[in-house]
Amino acid sequence: MALSIYHNPRCSKSRATLGLIKEANAEHTVILYLDDTPDAAKILEIASNLGLAVAALLRRGETEFTSAKDLPELSDDAALAVWIAAHPIVLQRPIVVDSDSGKAIIGRPPENVQQLLS
Repeated sequence: MALSIYHNPRCSKSRATLGLIKEANAEHTVILYLDDTPDAAKILEIASNLGLAVAALLRRGETEFTSAKDLPELSDDAALAVWIAAHPIVLQRPIVVDSDSGKAIIGRPPENVQQLLS
């Protein structure tokens, strides 16, 4: 199992999810996605790993989303992935990816990570 967590240390859910990964002594990589933003191809891959449309990765309450003037159609995964890469604050968090299995979860609630740890 090779876990990567797209992490925002200011987010309590993200901190709690990371804590569960550490408690399980699982090998992991922390990606501070606001500093090391995934590109559009990676966002599409994450959505695929989650089994979700890219629109499901949006934090729709973020001001950057609600006030966006350049938001593409939410049904256009490719264009939306490009937009999210340019506006990473709107990316759901935390997202944990197991690159070995090709599965991923959104850590809301943090206990969702148990699906990858078991």
